[in-house]
Amino acid sequence: MDIAKLMLWILAAILLLNYLLNTMLTLLNLSNLSEKPPKGLEDLYDKEKYQKSQQYEKDKSRFSLISDSFSFVVSFLFLVVGGYAWLDEWTHTVTTDVMWATLLFFGMLALVSDLISIPFSLYSVFIIEERYGFNRMTIGTFISDKIKGYLLGGMLGGSLLAMFVLFYQITGTSFWIYMLIVFSVFIIIMNAFYASWILPLFNKLTPLPQGEVRDAIESYCRKNNFELSNLYVMDGSKRSAKANAFFSGLGRKKKIVLFDTLVNNYSKDELVAVLAHEVGHYKKKHTLWSLLLSILQMTLMLYLLSFFINNKLFSEALGSVDYSLALSLIAFVLLYTPLSIITGILMNMFSRKNEFEADAFAGSTFHAEALISALKKLSSDSLSNLSPHPWYVFFYYSHPPLAQRVGALTSSL
Repeated sequence: MDIAKLMLWILAAILLLNYLLNTMLTLLNLSNLSEKPPKGLEDLYDKEKYQKSQQYEKDKSRFSLISDSFSFVVSFLFLVVGGYAWLDEWTHTVTTDVMWATLLFFGMLALVSDLISIPFSLYSVFIIEERYGFNRMTIGTFISDKIKGYLLGGMLGGSLLAMFVLFYQITGTSFWIYMLIVFSVFIIIMNAFYASWILPLFNKLTPLPQGEVRDAIESYCRKNNFELSNLYVMDGSKRSAKANAFFSGLGRKKKIVLFDTLVNNYSKDELVAVLAHEVGHYKKKHTLWSLLLSILQMTLMLYLLSFFINNKLFSEALGSVDYSLALSLIAFVLLYTPLSIITGILMNMFSRKNEFEADAFAGSTFHAEALISALKKLSSDSLSNLSPHPWYVFFYYSHPPLAQRVGALTSSL
């Protein structure tokens, strides 16, 4: 077996092992479903609603197994039969310019991949989520979101990819230094202005109106030296009945966004407790540290890419006789998958730690009981799985399971 063929099967093996890992974790998570809620959460559901939450988790997981299997089969076959090489060859019949060929390659790949996934998305939203009373999205909103996503992805993703190709053509393997600067600036700008520039394209943000709730929130912020000038309500009910809240932005651009489903259905103390949790993220500098770690991950990936990008072996492994930048990038992404899994696990561990710290901050500066009540209600309203498998949590959860969060808060009382 020649080395190019060996490389192809290494890439295929990585794809297969990643699929098997995801499948195993999903099956483990399903096997961990219990007939009774965990200790301390017995009051969250009545028997009928608890069974409904278990069935919801089963329906989502089983459908995920089907969609992931379909995606794997398509990706695996496309890889081993030379689909990437065929697509690359086609792009060069359209244009001989490396930049435009690379943009066309990834543009077509992203478009076709998304089109293939649309039936699965439709089933997930309009069948499963509808069945359990969560879906509020219309077909018109679904189509509108897709069109906006294509345009936004094309502009932002296309611009970044074009700069990548340009720096590679000009500087060779030193491209990673310049692209690191570009990506770092991009990440910082997105963190600072996402809620101001991107989010309004999809959702309407309105200032939380004056009243008892805003007065209570402003009083809390004054007591804790948190400058609050951007507190918004988002029309989350436009797409889902589920509630949420998040912190976005840096410095004076920081915003706290509450879903309208949260504002309309939760008590004043519960809302202040949720906001206190988001303030905790800011006070503990979680947003800043997450930003720095994202840049560090990007540094590692770009630096490693600089050692592989000129290797013709990648292009040959994917079925081309000539060197191709696009094929080198595809091969590297597949080869980087195991390391990506590891960095993802580490980021999730860091995120779970941050959630515990933000919970503790809210409990110590406001009322732990109010936050416990809000967390329980958020979980109940979304039919959350109360007994996820520990390994599934380890790999995938960015937030600790509800039982752990409630236990930590209860111990602080």
